[in-house]
Amino acid sequence: MQGPVAEGLAGRTVLVVGAHGALGSVLCKRLGEAGVTVVLLGRRLPKLNRLYDALVASGAPTPAIYPLDLEGAGPSDYDQLAAAIEQGCGGLDGIVHVVAEFKGLMAVDSTPAEDWIRSLHVNLTAPVLLTQACLPLLRKSSRADVLVALDDPERVERAFWGGYALAQAGRAAWVRSLGDELENSAVRVTGFRLPPMRSPLRTRAFFTEDAAHLATPEQLAPSVLALMQQVDRPTGQVMALEPERRAA
Repeated sequence: MQGPVAEGLAGRTVLVVGAHGALGSVLCKRLGEAGVTVVLLGRRLPKLNRLYDALVASGAPTPAIYPLDLEGAGPSDYDQLAAAIEQGCGGLDGIVHVVAEFKGLMAVDSTPAEDWIRSLHVNLTAPVLLTQACLPLLRKSSRADVLVALDDPERVERAFWGGYALAQAGRAAWVRSLGDELENSAVRVTGFRLPPMRSPLRTRAFFTEDAAHLATPEQLAPSVLALMQQVDRPTGQVMALEPERRAA
């Protein structure tokens, strides 16, 4: 069952990084319902195509697909992304970072070097560089958002979480730093801390867990849209994301 349509977002263009993930795919659909043109960024083209078809079938504004593997992308790739968005969409009003790279719990002395590098790059360095390339577009918007999904430090800053935990701490620091830097601009930066959520990522860490009590992406996506609707939202803050209550 669909929830209420978010108001005040129609006509905007929003880039969702990690569009075909558990939360990303639901978020894209809710943005489409609200009249947002969504730029679907992910590394799995078949999943992006299915999401594109679902959005078109729903009557949402025609989305844009941008397949990109963040692991191998560099600054020039992000510059090309920004140029393609400007040419194809005319501008950009927001970025939502919901991409996550996590292979599973592993001891420090057993983690291959390439896994450390991949986790730090995909979860932290790549979002920073991508946002940097898109900032000139965001600054042209009358009001723009950079929203960054964060895991709970109490949950991940523990044994065996490795590069994922380091990247999450870095993402939170980046939200505060970038928010301070853009305080006097039209770009608002917010981190949203996710509660335990049903997703393949969580299953890799808590594989014996009964997921029935966990929040679903469908319950959390409306709260992300609600953040976008808060025009006077302070920038550079990390906020706890509350799930939409299940119907009785």
